Amino acid sequence: MFSSSDFLVGFLDTLTGHLALTVYLLAVTDERAVWRRLKKLPPLLLSPLISVLLSAGLHVVPALGTSRYFISSFAVLVMSALWVRWAWQFGFWRAFTATCMAGIFQVADATLSMLVSIPFVAKIGLHLGISIVASLLLYKLRFGMWFRLLLDSEAAPWRMALLLFALEASMEVFLSLGRGIHLRYLPFYYLMVAVMVILMVMLIIYLAQRFDTARKMQAQQDIIAQQQLYEQDLEIIRREVRTFRHDYKNLLAGLSQQAGEGEMEELRHTLSELDAGFDRRLGKKIQVSTQIGNLRLPEVRSLFLSKLTVMREKEIDCHLEVLYPVVAVDMDVWDFVRCLGILMDNAMEAALNTEQPWVEIVLLAQKGQVFLRVSNSYANTIEPGKMWGDGWSTKGAGRGLGLSSYQHILENYPNVSTGTSWENGVFVQEMTVEGRL
Repeated sequence: MFSSSDFLVGFLDTLTGHLALTVYLLAVTDERAVWRRLKKLPPLLLSPLISVLLSAGLHVVPALGTSRYFISSFAVLVMSALWVRWAWQFGFWRAFTATCMAGIFQVADATLSMLVSIPFVAKIGLHLGISIVASLLLYKLRFGMWFRLLLDSEAAPWRMALLLFALEASMEVFLSLGRGIHLRYLPFYYLMVAVMVILMVMLIIYLAQRFDTARKMQAQQDIIAQQQLYEQDLEIIRREVRTFRHDYKNLLAGLSQQAGEGEMEELRHTLSELDAGFDRRLGKKIQVSTQIGNLRLPEVRSLFLSKLTVMREKEIDCHLEVLYPVVAVDMDVWDFVRCLGILMDNAMEAALNTEQPWVEIVLLAQKGQVFLRVSNSYANTIEPGKMWGDGWSTKGAGRGLGLSSYQHILENYPNVSTGTSWENGVFVQEMTVEGRL
């Protein structure tokens, strides 16, 4: 029979577990804006109440036996994942993955604290104390940085979610088995749990490092490919210059004859056509090559070359200005590249819906500050409240990357400010990276 005291103890126990889970979530997501997340904590407190009510309802079915614990634990996991989805603005699989990762630490924490023969209130304090200390250690070891690398990857997030769910379920099994362990075997049991957690942490870091290595290798291959494309453009310019030089004497001869015959109007017309022809054949290529040459960061230069190639194939008129050499940016260069890619992809997608698609990119680096502005032609109506959500796209729900990933990346960079505006068929995204002292 589920008495009122059982209900109270169960609620306090589950509430403690949720608080510890929240502490671990902050650590595994490498969260910096802690207070902003904690302000969204109250709705999560409904989960312990629902969990205890569910447990009380399951107790009326004796045939379930120990399955009651696992059903209740799974319900808590899903409710917590839904809260994370709302609080962090993650997609469901990302939220479920983060919840499972934090759940592994929380259940291991409960295993080490709740099976100790001390008063219940002391167990609660020990549980929360271990979670705080362990989370600070995770912060110090930069575990969240590696985990976010996997969490933010776009390759089949459900696979990582299922892997971590299996690991979290195994920890739940360990906790359930712990209640039948003889006292003299408890030290070995605790050691085994600690070893399991350490192995899981090492597995996550290993997978993240493998992913990071693969990403960098792909980036290097892209750099080589784009450098070859850059060299091909330079070769085209060189051939055009040779052709222009070959025709130069004939052009001068014709111009001299027109000048000698006093045909000034025809002379001005010929010079105008010559100037326009030069810009058409060489001027734009030389200008783009000059601007690309100011990108001294290989990763950034590779991205620009790739996107310019795509725009050329899609017949999007692109104007690029890199007024000064960009030699450094005061944020992780890969995060900077991801932000650039998101903004340019969204600009291209929106521009293609217009009659005359165009994209303008301005990158200005001066005195440690890097300023980026991406403008594009735009024909749709923007809904500001939905623009930052997962899957937001001008083509409908679930069709685009949205700007939520862009926002999540920049949450870890207080020195970065952004701006968005749209007016008269022009959509503008701006990003300023200030130099940090």
